Amino acid sequence: MTPDRSGRVPVALLLPAVAAVVFLVVPLAGLLARTPWASLPQRLTAPGVLSALRLSVLTATLATLVCIALGVPLAWLLARVDFPGRRLVRALVTVPLVLPPVVGGIALLLALGRRGLLGSWLDSTFGITLPFTTAGVVVAESFVALPFLVIAVEGALRGSDTRYEEAAATLGATRWTTFTHVTLPLVAPGIAAGAVLCWARALGEFGATITFAGNYPGITQTMPLAVYQTMESGDLDGAVVLSLILLAVSVTVLAALRDRWLTAP
Repeated sequence: MTPDRSGRVPVALLLPAVAAVVFLVVPLAGLLARTPWASLPQRLTAPGVLSALRLSVLTATLATLVCIALGVPLAWLLARVDFPGRRLVRALVTVPLVLPPVVGGIALLLALGRRGLLGSWLDSTFGITLPFTTAGVVVAESFVALPFLVIAVEGALRGSDTRYEEAAATLGATRWTTFTHVTLPLVAPGIAAGAVLCWARALGEFGATITFAGNYPGITQTMPLAVYQTMESGDLDGAVVLSLILLAVSVTVLAALRDRWLTAP
């Protein structure tokens, strides 16, 4: 049954819908209107901005690679294997989506800090200390971004045609061969979409990063943290410029995923 698009839109629905669009667009318009366009090139090339941008891109990319390495197998397990506690595992995967990032940062400290559940063992055995390091930024970003990849890939797996995998199995392919040569190519678009979402989420992470890794320029200060520090120092124009960079990244992500989100019939 197709929706009727020929009738008039009820005012009771039109007004809230327009208000919702205005509510979302006006803050972005305010950001663009307040941008110091005349001094934008100089501000974008400032050493602090470039350092934070480089660190953000590096850590977000590394976090995305970590999420792909861990999340794709987990998504396959949730989509293809019926095991006891699967619903619980799926629920646990989504916890970082609703958990306040600062709480996530505290949880990471208690788990991976020098006196944490695993952190003390890592420190005493391997001399590895994660908090307040660049590696700690990657860990914090991976923690908050992993659910985006798992959910996207699991959805792609559930929507894929399993007959190809069954045909490969009947031809004698092992489960690993089927996974690498049949399953992964089938769900590659879902993995790509999940990776883009994961990268964007990692790039914009603030709460868990500042709690677990701190805010040290050149070491742990990513773009969101630089925005916060610039705003706190009273440099509104500088904070606007940094925010504009993150806005541009968000728009780029939407453009990259336009076939998935922006082409509804």
